[in-house]
Amino acid sequence: MKITYVLDTNVILYSPGAIYSFEDNDVVIPEVVLEELDTFKKNKGDLGANARYSARILDGLRKKGKLNEGVELPGGGKVRVEMNHHDAKLPPSWDKSKPDNRIIQVCKGLKEKGEEVCLITKDTFERIKADTIDIKVEDFYEKVVPEYESQYTGRNEVYAYSENLTKFYKYKNINIEDLYFYSDSNDEYLKVELNVNEFVIIHCFENPKQTALGRFDGEKVVPLYYKEVKPIGISPRNVGQRFMLEALLTSSKSAPLVIIKGPAGTAKTLFSLATGLYKVMENQEDKYRKLLICRPNVTMDEEIGFLPGTEEEKIFPFMRPIFDNLEILVDSDEKERYKNEKELYDKIKELFDRRIITAEAVAYLRGRSIVKNWVIIDEAQNLTPKQVKAIITRVGKGTKLILIGDPDQIDQPFLDSRSNGLCYASEKMKGSKLCYQVTLKYDECERSPLAYEGSKRL
Repeated sequence: MKITYVLDTNVILYSPGAIYSFEDNDVVIPEVVLEELDTFKKNKGDLGANARYSARILDGLRKKGKLNEGVELPGGGKVRVEMNHHDAKLPPSWDKSKPDNRIIQVCKGLKEKGEEVCLITKDTFERIKADTIDIKVEDFYEKVVPEYESQYTGRNEVYAYSENLTKFYKYKNINIEDLYFYSDSNDEYLKVELNVNEFVIIHCFENPKQTALGRFDGEKVVPLYYKEVKPIGISPRNVGQRFMLEALLTSSKSAPLVIIKGPAGTAKTLFSLATGLYKVMENQEDKYRKLLICRPNVTMDEEIGFLPGTEEEKIFPFMRPIFDNLEILVDSDEKERYKNEKELYDKIKELFDRRIITAEAVAYLRGRSIVKNWVIIDEAQNLTPKQVKAIITRVGKGTKLILIGDPDQIDQPFLDSRSNGLCYASEKMKGSKLCYQVTLKYDECERSPLAYEGSKRL
């Protein structure tokens, strides 16, 4: 049976192309959604860009027919603007002038006419309200990304017999056919399947304490190459950090993209900064011009534009987490580090003054070709899929891009663990020869005993 999908404003602001996402079913846009989109069209951020793009899409469809009657979509369905159903009854306490309630009222009116209606909205409370009056409702995901627990982690635990593990140490590789994984559902060991660049912990069947670390290169599992390197004196303290360091140290020719997910305190930003500084200042094999840091929560709209100072001075307040990590890196002596705060600050400021490190707003990456830079996108879980695509496609020759973030700490209203750009990029780049990735675990938190305890309990 054909379904009528009613789109909320936030869906179109999140993805203007959502109109084309429902195959041969019908799409309805309530007139109040057009009014809300109109209020966003002058916004200078992504919301404004998406509002304007949606206007162009609808205007193009309007030229093919009357939107109030329905215009054919490429998938076989129709799209129409709905201005009726003001008489559909809602609970007396609901304010009908409120856009969310008006959208739900349209759904109710269409349902009473006999249509199979489904409201598509990214607003959780609107989904709850629609459900209370028996309106079918769903979230919108532009691309299919599994639940966070089922997403790709870039790491796996496998098992091998001692003779094969001995050969791994001797010949520096092991065939994937000699590896097994334990299946909880089957309660047995099965042949393993790995993605290119997936990291593995190899356990010995005969001696559980004997393990080895490796990476699947597409043909065989090979040992980690950078086990002895300690960038800026930083050493890995757990398996996840070893995998992370391997990914970061690998040449930009082999791994121009690194995706690191994980909870707070797992040193994602610290290791990315340490390796970047090491590559820019000390390592001659992979020479980068500078270290570029961006954070998605830094915008350059009217509000921040009124602040005095240069671009970096405006961005500075948002870069405090970066400074916290740099304090550790520029002075490794924990006992002496904070005795002279001004001297510590001057050391960090010198890195920015000499343009070894630069900070920019994410919006300023658009349209650029970034060559021979070490680029860190911190808090990448606050990017949309379109933003992360725009950033990845800016990478030029010799540049290494590191996306880091915690999908449990999303600040954007229309994003969650499935729709954010970090997880989207992780799933879509899975198996790419040009991408290394790893997800840190909660028990790999090294910030402090309290941070570790909090990550376990909270």
